[in-house]
Amino acid sequence: MVFDAIDLLKDLAHVPVVKKAISEPRVLNEAPVYGSAFSRGLRLDLGGITVLLISGTASIDGAGNTVHVGDIRAQCRRTFDNIRGLLESEGATWHDIVRTTCYLRDIERDYAAFNDERTKYYQEQHLDPLPASTGIQAILCRPDLLIEIEAIAMFKTPISE
Repeated sequence: MVFDAIDLLKDLAHVPVVKKAISEPRVLNEAPVYGSAFSRGLRLDLGGITVLLISGTASIDGAGNTVHVGDIRAQCRRTFDNIRGLLESEGATWHDIVRTTCYLRDIERDYAAFNDERTKYYQEQHLDPLPASTGIQAILCRPDLLIEIEAIAMFKTPISE
C-alpha cells in the first residue's frame, strides 16, 4: 500500500481536532501554579494520528523549583527526563519526537556540553532517526535556567468509532 498524503489530508479535513492539555504532576508542576498562562503541552488527536506539542520545558522539579542551578549538563538531563515524563503520560516515548527547539541562555559557552549530553541521551534512547532540531540563544524565563526545550511528537493511534 502506497502512502498517499493528499488522500490523508482530505480525510483529516473532515475529522474534528480533539485537544487536551498534557499534565504529569509527579514530574513537573503546572505552570499556572506560579502565575504562567500555558499548558505543559497539548495533545491533538487527528483521526488516527496524535500530535503532542510539548511546551518549553526546563530543569524544574515537581514543586516548580529550578534544580541543578549553574550545571548545564545536569539541567539538560533533568529537562530530557521532564519531557520523557510528559511523553509517557500520553503513551509516547522519545522515539515519537520529530522535532525539538533548544533554547540556551549562552550558546557559545554551553553548546558543546549541551550537544554532548543530548548525544548521550539520544544514544541511551536508541533514537534512529534523530529528531529534527534547532538551537537558539535566548533569554529564558528564569535567570537560573540555562536551557529550555520544546518538542513535537507524532504517533498513530486507533481511530475511535
